[in-house]
Amino acid sequence: MDKKNLLEHFDEISQDLLLSIAEVEALKKTVREMAEENARLRLENHQLKEQLEHTKVITSETISKKSRNHLEKIYDEGFHVCNTFYGQHREGNADCVFCMELLYRE
Repeated sequence: MDKKNLLEHFDEISQDLLLSIAEVEALKKTVREMAEENARLRLENHQLKEQLEHTKVITSETISKKSRNHLEKIYDEGFHVCNTFYGQHREGNADCVFCMELLYRE
C-alpha cells in the first residue's frame, strides 16, 4: 500500500468510527428517553392504583350503607332480614336478635 491509499483507508475508518459514535449516542438518547417514560408510567400506574383502591373503598361503604338502610326499612315494615327467618313476617313486630345483630353490627 502506498501512503495515499493508507491515508484514505485511515480516513474511511475514521468516518466509520464517527458514524458508529453517532449511532451509539442516538441509542443512548433513546434508552434515556425510554427509561424516563418508564419511570413516569410507573408513577402514574401507582397513582391510578391508589385512586382505584380509594374509589373501591368509598363505593363499598356507599353500597353497604344503602344495603343497611334498605334492610332497616324492610325490618321496620315488620319482616325479618336475618338469614334464619328472612322474609317472614315478625309476629307482633317483636324484635329479632338475629336481625338486630345483622343490622347494627360494626
